[in-house]
Amino acid sequence: MMVPPLAFAALAGAFYIGLQREDPDQLPSAFEGRAAPAVELTPLGNLPGFDAGSLRTGEVTLVNFWASWCAPCRVEHPSLTALAEEGIKVLGVNYKDQPDKALGFLEELGNPYAGVGADPQGRMALNWGLYGVPETYVIDGEGKIILRFAGPVTQRVIESDIRPAIEKARAATQ
Repeated sequence: MMVPPLAFAALAGAFYIGLQREDPDQLPSAFEGRAAPAVELTPLGNLPGFDAGSLRTGEVTLVNFWASWCAPCRVEHPSLTALAEEGIKVLGVNYKDQPDKALGFLEELGNPYAGVGADPQGRMALNWGLYGVPETYVIDGEGKIILRFAGPVTQRVIESDIRPAIEKARAATQ
């Protein structure tokens, strides 16, 4: 007789705790504050690639998981281009995509990535805890994840989440 009320109380408590997070829509990341997982990529056409050392250069880096078949990736692309034009290093991981379509996407919209590679089987994405594309990680100059943002990077997201994380990463590296 006591089991249903206790089960309800436990469930209600879990929901209440979940709603008290700063942004209840944002998915949590177990990697924030820890070293970025391994970089395991294959080349994407003749574009410059990147490796784990690219995340430990002393400069703040964004790692963006994207795909040509992803509509929100198309929406965020101008924002990533603007960040790259500001001098922020953006690295791209093309997730479970066809190389010709991925290259066509970049040819059509422009290439904001200082380095880009393909993750055709999704192994790197799995190691990074990816929920889906697009997802963007802010990495400090020592290769530590400062922020994981799931969803398209828009101007609002840049101001509310990405820029504060970049400033935090810069402060941590100095």
